[in-house]
Amino acid sequence: MERADVFLFQDKEQSSNLLLQLNNLRQEKLLTDVLLCSENTEIPCHRNVLVSSSPYFRAMFCNNFIERQQNRINLQGIASGVLSGIIDYVYTGLANISVDNVLPLMQAASMLQYGRLFEACSSFLQERLSPENCLSMLRLSEILNCDTLRLKAKEMAMKSFSHVSVSEDLRELSLSEIMGYLEDDSLCAEEEQVFETLVAWIHFDPLSRRGAIGDLFKKVRLRYIHPTYLFQFIANDPLVQSSALCVELIEWVRRLMFCVSTKYLDDSTCDFNPLWVAPRRCTYHDTLVVVGGRKNNEQTSREALVLHEKSQKWQHLSKVPIRLYKASYVALHGVVYVLGGLRTNTKYGQVSTSVYTLSLKTNEWRAAEPMLEPRFAHQSVSYLHFIFVLGGLGSHRRLTDGVERYNSMFNQWESVAPMPEAVLHPAVAATNQRIYVFGGEDAMQNPVRIIQVYHITRNMWCKMENRTVKNVSAPAVVMDDKIYVIGGYTRRMIAYDAKANRFIKCTSLKERRMHHSATVLNNKVYITGGRYINGHDVIEDSDSLECYDPKTDTWTSEGTLPYKLFDHGSLTLTCVSQTWDQS
Repeated sequence: MERADVFLFQDKEQSSNLLLQLNNLRQEKLLTDVLLCSENTEIPCHRNVLVSSSPYFRAMFCNNFIERQQNRINLQGIASGVLSGIIDYVYTGLANISVDNVLPLMQAASMLQYGRLFEACSSFLQERLSPENCLSMLRLSEILNCDTLRLKAKEMAMKSFSHVSVSEDLRELSLSEIMGYLEDDSLCAEEEQVFETLVAWIHFDPLSRRGAIGDLFKKVRLRYIHPTYLFQFIANDPLVQSSALCVELIEWVRRLMFCVSTKYLDDSTCDFNPLWVAPRRCTYHDTLVVVGGRKNNEQTSREALVLHEKSQKWQHLSKVPIRLYKASYVALHGVVYVLGGLRTNTKYGQVSTSVYTLSLKTNEWRAAEPMLEPRFAHQSVSYLHFIFVLGGLGSHRRLTDGVERYNSMFNQWESVAPMPEAVLHPAVAATNQRIYVFGGEDAMQNPVRIIQVYHITRNMWCKMENRTVKNVSAPAVVMDDKIYVIGGYTRRMIAYDAKANRFIKCTSLKERRMHHSATVLNNKVYITGGRYINGHDVIEDSDSLECYDPKTDTWTSEGTLPYKLFDHGSLTLTCVSQTWDQS
């Protein structure tokens, strides 16, 4: 076998040994040809080493600058200790970075163009970032022109805005800087807090900042503020009332909500339209909450669960205050509502008017304004700032056609027009200023093949017979202007196009499903639990979590609930951060 003519030898220790020998020569002051001077200190160095290590020294010694001819170079503005540390780094690759020297070391590294040392200082500061110092670090990053530190500090300020917003550093920001925060989509804050922050910023220096209220107020996304807070607190704030623009904007939002229509949005001449359609900040996320129901077919559950976004594991929230059989469940303004139900803690069971609310922010249940009439096995649906409660069984266990609605702006219940036909366990959804009630069963438990439609602004009902409708104990959800009715003693999944008044067939469920719950999360339909009829025509309880993707018209399994559950609520809540107890 012919041998190779060339052998490439690589001595891996050569470069490190060479640097070590050069450092020894420097320490022994052998062959050094230049002195770097700072304060009263002179540091002997080799020009060729300095030139090889830094563009700054290469420009100094390789061009026609006066320093090329000098043996002593004065480096002003650099402390002797810092300069010694940098020269040690040049000859050894090692640098001691501490809280005491990081800033002057970083400034010197920037001046002398030692980029990797500069970034090492930046990494040192990034590891010490906190909500308390991130704004100061951000200011420092701008002075030092350090992009990596600036990005990390800005990211922390955005994520920890609840802490940052009460700091003195934030109050000292300029108008353009505070505007930059409040208009940023990535700001991790509820809109109520955005408003409180701008007010605190103005009050820090009211004489010079008061005139900025209008520009700042337009950065608050009023659409996502609870109406009670908006119209009772914000609208009455003296600072807001002092601005004609703010008052006009709040009145425009008030009219928009009161009329329950989009006619004010249709006015292309209105300057406020872009403010209303502004999206939620991207730090908001939707999360799946499951509450109440019949657990493991044993008893009515007080449990409330939330699906943790990152781990995809279920976590327990605070329990519902009392057991309520066949209550209804709805989400409004990021709050869970549990309405009515049959109290199972009494001997014969008392039909309740109670309303309980849960906020993920506090993870506490509160008693809210009760309904006008007691009922259970009823349906509830939210639309804009209203909750509508329909039908069910009243105090005498009789089927009712009564409808009432809750106005969250005034914290009041009022009766509205009753349904044309009283039905039990229909599928209910609200869209385009209308509530649609599909099917259900009558007092004799016969399926009802009708669609009942309530026009919210006109307070009027109409009904349409439709042979396609045959669902009992099925949920309905709205997605992409279509209403999906899922199962209901059947495997069918149908989408109703309200504008065209036609049904679209979708891929069926695996089993005949009923008493389950459904919600829309990230443009997909999620159904939880329920009961199903197996291959032997036996009814069984389910702990399944399944997902329907309308783009592919397919169903997938997404895991299971912690227990089997039916007649429960499955809701989508929008929140800024997961602040409930991690259990």
